[in-house]
Amino acid sequence: MDVSQYLEIFIDEAKEHLQSLNEHILVLEKDQEHTDTINEIFRAAHSLKGMAGTMGFKKMQQLTHDMENVFSEIRNGKMKVSSELVDVVFKGLDVLESFVANIQSDGTEGDIDCEDIIKSLARILNEGRGGTGAKTEASGRVSAQEIIAAPEANPKEKFRTLKIEEHEKKAIAKAISLNLNVVGMTIYIQEYCVLKGARAFMINRTIEEHGEIIKLYPSAQDLEDEKYDFDYSAFVTTKKTPQDLIEYVMGVSEVKEVVADYIYLSEEELNHYLAEIKRDELGEPSLKKAVDADALKVGSAAQVKQQPSKPVANRSVRVDIEKLDVLMNLVSELIIAKNSLVASSNAIRDQLESSFFDQIEYLERVTTNLHESIMKVRMVPIESVVNRFPRMIRDLSKSLNKQMELYMTGEDTELDRTVIDEIGDPLMHLLRNSADHGLEPPEERIRKGKSPVGAIYLDAYQDGNNVVIEVRDDGAGINIDKIKKKAIEKGIVTEDQAERMSDKDFTDLLFLPSFSTSDKVTDISGRGVGLDVVKTKIEALGGDIEAKTIWGKGTNFIIRLPLTLAIIQALMVMISDEKYALPLGNIQTVENVRSSEIKKVSGKEVLNLRGDIIPVVRLGEVLDCPKGEEKDDLLIVVVKKGERFAGMVVDKLLGQQEIVIKSIGKYIRNHKIISGATILGNGEVALILDVNPLI
Repeated sequence: MDVSQYLEIFIDEAKEHLQSLNEHILVLEKDQEHTDTINEIFRAAHSLKGMAGTMGFKKMQQLTHDMENVFSEIRNGKMKVSSELVDVVFKGLDVLESFVANIQSDGTEGDIDCEDIIKSLARILNEGRGGTGAKTEASGRVSAQEIIAAPEANPKEKFRTLKIEEHEKKAIAKAISLNLNVVGMTIYIQEYCVLKGARAFMINRTIEEHGEIIKLYPSAQDLEDEKYDFDYSAFVTTKKTPQDLIEYVMGVSEVKEVVADYIYLSEEELNHYLAEIKRDELGEPSLKKAVDADALKVGSAAQVKQQPSKPVANRSVRVDIEKLDVLMNLVSELIIAKNSLVASSNAIRDQLESSFFDQIEYLERVTTNLHESIMKVRMVPIESVVNRFPRMIRDLSKSLNKQMELYMTGEDTELDRTVIDEIGDPLMHLLRNSADHGLEPPEERIRKGKSPVGAIYLDAYQDGNNVVIEVRDDGAGINIDKIKKKAIEKGIVTEDQAERMSDKDFTDLLFLPSFSTSDKVTDISGRGVGLDVVKTKIEALGGDIEAKTIWGKGTNFIIRLPLTLAIIQALMVMISDEKYALPLGNIQTVENVRSSEIKKVSGKEVLNLRGDIIPVVRLGEVLDCPKGEEKDDLLIVVVKKGERFAGMVVDKLLGQQEIVIKSIGKYIRNHKIISGATILGNGEVALILDVNPLI
């Protein structure tokens, strides 16, 4: 069977399973007895093994198989979780992620060697099993492991390793008391079987013609949903022999092999459960009544269909981002056409009937709604980026020998997919900086009266048309005097300039290329190639970053990003004879002020706006536009960046408009204020101004 068509689905689902494993093993490291977590880890490893086997990726299949074996023993209570096991499993997950990355790039697993990890897992498995036989419980009953009598067990008889619950033991005892056989079976399906769920249904229906299924592993629901490899096990109460059942099941097509044998209880177990059955169900004559529906957990697919608790089907659809890009481009062109119609109709308004304008307004509403719908489809929770950071902080804690915890909020905050794809690396840089530079060693924290465990916070929330992401810590903070000294040493500022600079000006220096206050270079940070890269990437996404710090208390890096990079609401303005677009997300108010109200402080123009002193920027001078005559009244667009304001002087307001952002490529270089261009309704091109660098 050609499985190449499923490669993209395999890659997406493998990444999801690996992320799930990372998250659950982090939980398991802190709570080693958490049964639900152990079950989730086992299921994820089992699913990953089955997927890898189906796709023919043998290395992945082998490694996940060995991980599954270890967690199967933990799940059955035969061994405990150790810190060494957690470390080895994390290394295994790193290798699996490398396999997936290689498969994504060239379709093969590559030549990564995982033999050491496989050997370590085998050793831990053997040591964990060592000396752990069947233990007698306080009541004198033997444990579940002694239920199955098999002096020389066949490794293919996987039914022998199943943990048997109390109600299942009771069902076995009742069947034996009624002279019925209890048969354990493991059924192997051919690897080329496409519809495994349907095949399991047919097999179970065949078995139920000759007996009752009292246990299935995996569960009937998992079998129906194809959440299993190419084999599963069952316990059956029947009048037939194991050999009879093997022959019946082998008669179903696409069955590769069936192994089966009798299941017995020890004499003590049998007597105990028969006495319990007599107490609970005295006077009930038949097996159907004696063994209640809950105890029998019958696995027929017909009964599964009747279960009211079946989970709701997944209502999401995977869509290639390139298809969404094409759809977004079409919506963009539709908006440009709509703007052109609006412009044309305004030019000949007197000659047109009112019904035409009704249709134009209707078109505007439709295109706006269509745009909003497409944007919602493109929006992705930031969780898909930040969910890998707890594992990273855990590894940093070990490598730096510092105690630290990561606290995250707002993981459900949504961003455009194009932003999500690019924001991961900058956030990783900031978290590594907090762990390495920000947090002090435990002994130093204790000396300062702090908790020995450092705290790093990652908070995300929506603020108007922006998403704000904060990365903060409760560490030592940034030493402003140290930055000042380094800046003077490097010749970035003079001593006179340094005296006039604020703390904010000094923290901004951290974002300059190759500027680092670290005295030593490590693999984690201190090379001066972190914060400048962060700033460049965030500005390329139309966002900005600033740092706040309190010496001895901690540091806070604040990132602001636009919700979308494709279509925005903008204020159209005239500067000299040219039209420009200012994104509405930054604009606070538009003021009409007298030129006499503009004052100069330290050679810079400022405006006292209702008690707040804000700097004034003449956009005409910044853009090198032809200078017109001096006006007594000035139009000032007040914009906000974080907590700072600035007034942008423009010549005329043209109104609000929905615009499509088009890249200007390499036509205009080295001018950070110009972030793109848009096509107006009359076909003219207007530049889009990003005023953040001017604030």
